Amino acid sequence: MKRVAAFLLLFALSVAVSIPAHAQRENRSIGENAIEAKRAAKQQQKYTKKMAKKQRKAMKKYQKAQKKASKRSQRRHR
Repeated sequence: MKRVAAFLLLFALSVAVSIPAHAQRENRSIGENAIEAKRAAKQQQKYTKKMAKKQRKAMKKYQKAQKKASKRSQRRHR
C-alpha cells in the first residue's frame, strides 16, 4: 500500500514538473499581467511593513532588557 502511494506521489510530481508554470502564464493579456504585478507589489509592501514592525518591536524589547540590566548592575555596585 505504501509503495503504491509513493509511486502515485512520484507520478504526480513528475507530471507537475513537466508543465512549467511560465507556460501557463504566457496566455494572459497585458492588462492581467499589470494587475498581477500591482497585486504582487502591494503584497511585498505589506510584508515589508510587517517585518519592519516586528523588527521595531524586537528592538524595543531588547532596549528595555538592556535598560533593566543596567539598573540591576547599578544597584549591585552600591
